[in-house]
Amino acid sequence: MSGENLSTLILLGSFLVMVFLRFPIAYSVGISTVLCLLSMGQNLTVLPMQMVKGVWSFSLMAVPFFITMGVLMGSGGISDKLIALANSLVGWMRGGLAMVNIVASYFFGGISGSASADTASLGSILIPMMVDQGYDADFSTAVTITSSCEGLLVPPSHNMVIYCTTAGGISVGALFMAGYLPGALLALSLMVGSYIISVKRNYPKGEKFSFKGFLKQLGTSFWALAAILIVVVGVVGGVFTATESAAIAVIYSLIVSVFIYKGLNWKGVWHALESCIDTLAIVLILISLSGAFGYCLTNLHVPAKAAALITGVSSNPVVIALLINLILLVLGMIMDMAPIILIATPILLPVAQSIGISPIQFGIMVVLNCGIGLLTPPVGAVLFIGSAVAKRPMEKVVKATLPFYVCMLIALLLITFIPQISLWLPSVFGYAV
Repeated sequence: MSGENLSTLILLGSFLVMVFLRFPIAYSVGISTVLCLLSMGQNLTVLPMQMVKGVWSFSLMAVPFFITMGVLMGSGGISDKLIALANSLVGWMRGGLAMVNIVASYFFGGISGSASADTASLGSILIPMMVDQGYDADFSTAVTITSSCEGLLVPPSHNMVIYCTTAGGISVGALFMAGYLPGALLALSLMVGSYIISVKRNYPKGEKFSFKGFLKQLGTSFWALAAILIVVVGVVGGVFTATESAAIAVIYSLIVSVFIYKGLNWKGVWHALESCIDTLAIVLILISLSGAFGYCLTNLHVPAKAAALITGVSSNPVVIALLINLILLVLGMIMDMAPIILIATPILLPVAQSIGISPIQFGIMVVLNCGIGLLTPPVGAVLFIGSAVAKRPMEKVVKATLPFYVCMLIALLLITFIPQISLWLPSVFGYAV
């Protein structure tokens, strides 16, 4: 075995072993990188140099701002407003509260950008509400956790910023615009699945639709939804960068949460900021260590070898696209979202581009695959949160989620094989796709 192949085996092998042994992911990335550098005979000063280089990016400054915005808005009393808005829009349907759950997640995801935050905040309100109205507890939990993944696709999403930085040369604004239609497609597929189950189980309808009531709730929720407009319109319109828009959105979120909705006092603001620091520490450590990990991948020519391996299985673009999705889904079962984006993007993006998949479309594919991974054992962070919020055994929640996995996979396949679902909006706004 050549020295390069041995170093590759040490890097990837030690990383996977530590992941399966349930090491913290940052330790897995860091230790495997150190072992690889030693096997390559490189000075370990390379590690801190590459870690600094990994976070030395102006666009990455948007990540802490978006996370802070999501925490402030999520803690600031907007959940009730968005649930009421969704109820006025789709609550009249059979299985109305399930539809409300899905649509509210679309709205809330555009503010929090986090599936975990969506599940924790909306789930704590909607799951008991659904159970009280006669919905099965496991079904209610399944709807909540699967719909929370819409927030990963609907901007502003800090995971999209991480992907753009990792992929290099991709506009954050373009990826933001690309997420709207896939997010709506995912919501629609989940609504169809929920409707079929609701009709079969005779779940209740809500009150009759009232346009006047919808306008009233839209007015009440305007201040929350305006945060999305600040970010997206500002970035797409070229008024400011993603980082600048995120900073402005933090100030706006603080004003709305404290002075308009009054869901936070100043003590609550400090608690929210403490929560942000905990999250940011994990995310930024991962990004910096993944920079060093990526350095090893590049020096060992792993992306080229992976491309040759995958294309060696088949030259059919359809088969290659399915293989890419399968790899991402398997990674999602054992790893969290940020490390998958940071590690898999440099390896799989060249393969995707070789079969004509745009980097923007591939970004949406990566995010959705990772979202599905958040719902699957053994790692499945959102699955664990949903089970804890609903106080339901995880295995029963997984069983209830099976029909929704099918809905999500259908949405994933449509996004994979119909590029315009992801690329139409960015092209309309003048982005190169």
